[in-house]
Amino acid sequence: MSTDIDARLAELGLTLPKAAAPIANYVPYMISGKTVYVSGQISIDENGPITGKVGTDLTPEQGSEAAKRCALSLLSQVHAACDGDWTRLKRVLKLTAFVNSTPDFEDQPAVINGASDLLVAVLGDAGRHARSAVSAGALPMNGAVEIEGIFELV
Repeated sequence: MSTDIDARLAELGLTLPKAAAPIANYVPYMISGKTVYVSGQISIDENGPITGKVGTDLTPEQGSEAAKRCALSLLSQVHAACDGDWTRLKRVLKLTAFVNSTPDFEDQPAVINGASDLLVAVLGDAGRHARSAVSAGALPMNGAVEIEGIFELV
């Protein structure tokens, strides 16, 4: 992989946000060998955090858009971990995703497809990954979605 990632993002009309600094006592990512572990990224767009519960405050489609924003933030952290060199990224290994949703909401996987679909659209087969998608009663800053990721380097 190379700057094709930048070209693909541009084709899709997407821009990576600035890699966010931690909001508590943790690091945004950790590299061990050829693996990058990215801390949970909450749903943030150009207006700030995307907040609320899917099922009452947000529709599943809005939740999916929030998950897409998390995926962009994950890519920003990976880009920082690779010192801006996309050729170091081999593939996405796993996402663990949390949806701030009502107790009766059961479609967390569809919400998190927003992130999964974006990663495949940008990275092709290297974006396919294992995944968990679960409900959360609350998330930091009342975020709609939080996703952490594991990525493999070359």
